[in-house]
Amino acid sequence: MSLNHTRRFALVAALLGAGVPGALGAQDDASQDNTAYGTTAAEFLLLGAGARGTALGGAFAAIVTDVSSIYYNPAGAALMSRPGVMLSTYTYVADTRYSWGGFAVPFGSGSSAFGIQLGTFGFDDQPVYTVDQPEGTGAVYSVAQTFGGLTYARNFSDRFSVGLTAKFISDQLGGAEGTAFGVDFGTNFHASLANHPVRFSFVVSNLGTNLSYSGEELISETPRQPLPGEQPVPTLPQPSELRTKGFGLPTMFRVGLAYDLIARENNRLTLLSDFNQPTSNKAGFVLGSEWGLQRLGGSGFGVALRGSYSYQPANNIDVSNPSFTALTDEENLQGLGLGGGLNYGGGNFNVGFDYAWKYLGILGSTNFFSVTLGW
Repeated sequence: MSLNHTRRFALVAALLGAGVPGALGAQDDASQDNTAYGTTAAEFLLLGAGARGTALGGAFAAIVTDVSSIYYNPAGAALMSRPGVMLSTYTYVADTRYSWGGFAVPFGSGSSAFGIQLGTFGFDDQPVYTVDQPEGTGAVYSVAQTFGGLTYARNFSDRFSVGLTAKFISDQLGGAEGTAFGVDFGTNFHASLANHPVRFSFVVSNLGTNLSYSGEELISETPRQPLPGEQPVPTLPQPSELRTKGFGLPTMFRVGLAYDLIARENNRLTLLSDFNQPTSNKAGFVLGSEWGLQRLGGSGFGVALRGSYSYQPANNIDVSNPSFTALTDEENLQGLGLGGGLNYGGGNFNVGFDYAWKYLGILGSTNFFSVTLGW
């Protein structure tokens, strides 16, 4: 390895790791911990889009230029070279399923792009259990959480792009339902460092209104209570509706950095980092890498291998506590993501298949599949 190459690698490693001590140092003073754990709703908005982004643990916003950009960083849609569509799905924990689909098309000689996306999460026909009927009431309930989004992105120069996504969120929990509106805003800056591409991104996602619930499950009949000094009088129960607190959306602030350590025409190795601050957790980070080979054997086929590790403080159980020693392995592996992809470009179209495996600690692992078509 040449001296220049060694210096370049050391510089990139320093840049990628610079935010890790800050992210960890913020965790030290537990006495000042005002983190709003568990105070947000519609957490399904954080489940991702596409197997490529899942395998990279979300550290994807700086390099995304495909259809999934309308989810991870809307500014990346302005860098798409052709229209495309993506469909993805995976089975989540406890027999739930998450699916996502998106379509994006560049226009204005490639200076702008428009996109539309739809994500769903939930389950059907689960038995209802109550304290009075612990064996089941015979009734069933379902959960259907959905969001739809419209994206507009634009290049302002050959190095800088901006994107904005408007979202509508619907959360149906049995007989109760809530709605909210949110926006995502993203930027992408791309340049070079030692003649190798380097990219920066800043993304704010799910910034919007509170989610409040209403519906038949919140309606009850309450006997009228006598006023002070009034004799109780038998009356019919009065209909009333329980009032629920409005819950905020899971807003996330992300700063991403990507550097191509190898940047050849058909051989690319990218190092990735992502530093994030959610509103319902402490600051975390993601480190990842992607190795891609194109035109294998002179054909139109290409392959990619991906890996990442995500750290979120609230996901870690204190394994020094004797009651949690059995969870040591699960907690150490939590946040690990792996995956790969196969793609083919045939001139006027391209198609890609991607797979990701994500480990969720004591909840087990998930398998994510997606297919992409461009023309």
